[in-house]
Amino acid sequence: MTGAMLIGVFMLLLVAGVPLAVGLGVASVIVLAMAGFDQLAVPTNIYAGIAKYPLLAIPMFVLAGMIFERSGVAVRLVRFVTAIVGEWTGSLAVVAVLVSMLLGGVSGSGPADAAAVAAVMLPSMVARGYPKGFSAGLIAASGSTAIVTPPSVALIVYSVMVPAATVPALFAAGLFPGMLAALSLLLPAILISRKYGFGRGYKAERPPLGKSFVNAIWGLLAPIVILGGLRTGLFTPTEAAVVAVAYGIFVGMVVYRTISLKGLFRIMVDAGELSAVVMMVIGIASVFAWAGNTLGIFDVAARALVGLHSSEWMMLVSINLLLLVAGMFLDAISIFLILLPILVPIAVAMGWDLVWFGVMMTINLAIGQFTPPMAVSLMITSRIAGIGMEETFRWVTWLLLAMLGALTLMVVFPQIALWLPGRLGYL
Repeated sequence: MTGAMLIGVFMLLLVAGVPLAVGLGVASVIVLAMAGFDQLAVPTNIYAGIAKYPLLAIPMFVLAGMIFERSGVAVRLVRFVTAIVGEWTGSLAVVAVLVSMLLGGVSGSGPADAAAVAAVMLPSMVARGYPKGFSAGLIAASGSTAIVTPPSVALIVYSVMVPAATVPALFAAGLFPGMLAALSLLLPAILISRKYGFGRGYKAERPPLGKSFVNAIWGLLAPIVILGGLRTGLFTPTEAAVVAVAYGIFVGMVVYRTISLKGLFRIMVDAGELSAVVMMVIGIASVFAWAGNTLGIFDVAARALVGLHSSEWMMLVSINLLLLVAGMFLDAISIFLILLPILVPIAVAMGWDLVWFGVMMTINLAIGQFTPPMAVSLMITSRIAGIGMEETFRWVTWLLLAMLGALTLMVVFPQIALWLPGRLGYL
């Protein structure tokens, strides 16, 4: 009864358009009151939910992503990748995917990555004959892979909720699957561009490779500094976020001189607002998770789901379908907070590696970031392109199928994710 009340009230509030954090909080308070719990448990668990050392990395990585986005790093990366790829039919589509993949190694956020690349790439792509719908869809899809590749904010949240999966192990595990997901988009991007002649006949001066590399070196070094420091033990993942911020400020204010003190203050305000929203959702969702666990609701739901499928593969398919559908309506962090209390016991019962399981979940949620109706990354790129989201649908379908293919490979061959953390001694 209490389980049905918890889920039912929450879903009813979501359908009514109530903000996610409010829905989680109201449903939790009602159920805890019915069960006779002291309501002081609510503020106590909100504090306990956010008073976790690894979560300190989230506002820092958000700030670092915004600094790199506004410092001109994206523009220089575009010139460098263009110098490598050259000019041919579909070349700018390839550049958009590769730049998104590189920038994702700094921002850790799909929407931030998509916004930065779209602001730089969309005008050039449209000028060379690429439809706005195709361009916006491709940039949204490739930008969404930023939540899989390290440093991923989503994987940090996963590590907090699943302590058996450490941040270094998750970051290492997400590297190759994230690259695979991004590179899988190259196939439909090239085939579609060649079929419709996007960019054909447009000739522009190819940027000099040496000069472009020198200009982009600071952006290229950022992931190396972050991941190299983690691997060598110079700093923890939380400290790595602070290093990323310091590095970004140095690049933006000293090297490129594109960020002023006033601009830095504005970036900090924007990053603070976004981080506050994320942390508030995490804090209130922790009450929801505590209520479900304390009342035994999630364990019952997990056992019921396990009982539905005797086959491990059928269970995997069911979970992936659930995540894909959830990703169409909610952001990655919210889905982690809502579904992990149910899904982790299932993963343990099935004997799945929790690091691999976290990467699998995150790829599903990356797909959701460019899959309508919500599609937060697609919403951002469509707005920058000045079009309705419906103009992207015919192109997004092929990109969706490509990334589903990459997800399938990772599920069938878990070593794609587990080889690197195993090799580095994280497993």
